[in-house]
Amino acid sequence: MLAVWAVSTLTMLVLAGALPDFRLQAGTGESSTQIAVTAALGAGVFGLLSSLVWPLLVRALLLVPALVLGLLVFFLNGSLLLIALWINPFGQGEAAPETAVVVAAVMSAVASATGGALAVRDDDAYRRRLYRLADRRRRHSDGPPGPVGPGTVFLQLDGVGHDVLEAATAKGLMPTVAAWLGAPAPGTGHARATHRLTPWRTDWSSQTGAAQLGILHGSNHDVPAFRWYEKESREVMVCNRPSSAAELQRRAVERTGDGGLLTVDGASRGNLFSGGADQLALVLSIAARRGKRNRSRAGYFAYFSDPANAVRTAMSFAADVLREIGQSTRARLREQRPRVKRGGLYPFIRAFATVVERDVVVAAVIGDMFAGRAAIYADLVAYDEVAHHSGPHSRDAEKILERLDRSIALIAQVAEHAPRAYRIVLLSDHGQSPGETFLGRYGLTLGNLVRAGCGLPVPRKAERTHSGAEARSAVRAALRIPVEEGGEEHRPARRSEPVVLASGNLGLVSFPDVPHRMSREEIDARHPALLSTLANHPGVGFVLVRSEEHGGLVLGAHGSQIPVAELSDDRPGPLADFGPGAADAVRRTHGFPHTADIMVNSWYDPQEGEVLAFEEQIGSHGGLGGCQSRPFLLSPLALSAPVEGKEELVGAEHIHRVLRRWLREADGPQVPVGAQAPRRGAGNRATSPDEAAPAHPQDPADA
Repeated sequence: MLAVWAVSTLTMLVLAGALPDFRLQAGTGESSTQIAVTAALGAGVFGLLSSLVWPLLVRALLLVPALVLGLLVFFLNGSLLLIALWINPFGQGEAAPETAVVVAAVMSAVASATGGALAVRDDDAYRRRLYRLADRRRRHSDGPPGPVGPGTVFLQLDGVGHDVLEAATAKGLMPTVAAWLGAPAPGTGHARATHRLTPWRTDWSSQTGAAQLGILHGSNHDVPAFRWYEKESREVMVCNRPSSAAELQRRAVERTGDGGLLTVDGASRGNLFSGGADQLALVLSIAARRGKRNRSRAGYFAYFSDPANAVRTAMSFAADVLREIGQSTRARLREQRPRVKRGGLYPFIRAFATVVERDVVVAAVIGDMFAGRAAIYADLVAYDEVAHHSGPHSRDAEKILERLDRSIALIAQVAEHAPRAYRIVLLSDHGQSPGETFLGRYGLTLGNLVRAGCGLPVPRKAERTHSGAEARSAVRAALRIPVEEGGEEHRPARRSEPVVLASGNLGLVSFPDVPHRMSREEIDARHPALLSTLANHPGVGFVLVRSEEHGGLVLGAHGSQIPVAELSDDRPGPLADFGPGAADAVRRTHGFPHTADIMVNSWYDPQEGEVLAFEEQIGSHGGLGGCQSRPFLLSPLALSAPVEGKEELVGAEHIHRVLRRWLREADGPQVPVGAQAPRRGAGNRATSPDEAAPAHPQDPADA
């Protein structure tokens, strides 16, 4: 603390000399000693006010949207500095309001960087901090004195495919991950690997909703896509809508009879679903709740209660907005292809994912490790958001991977000092496949192609398909924009018209006036040209429909077709280009109760690995084709191998079983829902969300 105070004092003196509207003296007669004392007292009072007043202000300001809080950070910090100068007993300091904002921001950032550097590099200071946290837990805990066995941190790098991770480590973009895999540091000899890298294959629906529901809750049954129409309720289910996420989680728990992967002493951070954890922050499935029981926003308070965190994140947020504007402008001037629009609110949405969400989630994970929790699962969505709009192999996306690696390194450093040993598992929920959009190549959307096949009028100007990026709903929830009415934009003008929805390069067509899943025969009777129009379009890879004769039928171009029951890797039919496992994935989805009347998967080029997104994305996922279906699992060698021999990891539910086994190996067995699951780990109090994330540095260079 003395070091931070000294650095803050020095910073105040430097700023007083550099800024004309900031003075620490009344005239020219004061000695250097008097000026230094004034600076020291001002820095001390400012630090004290920040420690005492700031958390109360943030708690009150949680009543306003989270992003509005970010905009108020500078004003509030400047106000605290003016108060500190005003109550200074020497009464010699003064600053213009706008200058006070600048001075306070710089002092907070410098103090945070100094404190963070000392906390990481000074073992004694770090140990004293841990002792204080441990002592606080012991005073409130009625359990054993300390945790037993190692804990596990699961970090989900959203959208990072197995191919992207391998390329990033080979290029040196992710040195921490490369070192875990045995890559020697520059200038050193051979290094020993501590982790193993295993690819796995997603279900047909290669997107976060299906993957994370399966990973955390053990079942993603009846999740055919990112969004789909349910005829009995006449509603569109969207995986990143809070009410839909809550319902999907309820269905999974009901199906498995188990609360989830994190039921015992677990923490869920930044996820769509809770996994049964008691400690929750930024979890979408509880964001629909109202009142005191909604803790999804608790992570914001835990992080922004430290003014240094707030200032640093706000500065990084502004920097990333400008960075995105510059990158998109450069891509437009170079006439880069493919390219999608990146204007409007997108720079702010991207900055929320790459800065705010990352900082809050990483800080929450660090807090969970300080608290010694047994199982922590966190999702970092930054790469997925950027890759959707810049491309999965773009330089923009590579910059995000570098920052993610720094976050991983920070968490690994904390693990060395945590009150229990931690095993860090990295995994992804899906990859991304590049390619231009369906609209960009053919000049019409999938919805308009369906309307043309039905003989319906096609509007001259097609509406833009909404992105399925995970960060968007998090932003809407943070801004308290209603997210429950989003399904209205997918509704047709008349109930006899089809509902057409897009999930990356997977399209779903439903006829809302027919209560059951229509058969091929019924569709042909109503719209004789529709199925042939879709199957023969060059931008479509294959079509799945129910058949009264065959049970299920996959249709391809030039009249090719094969019953679902006869699909196999040896006899793939129209699925030949989509590789091993495609037949099983399609067969499984065909059996879902809410599979659409017509399932449309886009064209796929196996040589280039490209697909055609039905949304406005040049990096997409959601269907079959390419790297989107091949995420990764990076696990410590101390854990058992995910699979034996030549066995493959297939499906999110398989990943769930592997992660549960690893928790059992660490003496962290899970219990079925309904049983009396203890809400305290061995020797750990289930601390409040407000204690979950102590102040800690997060990529200071980003500011």
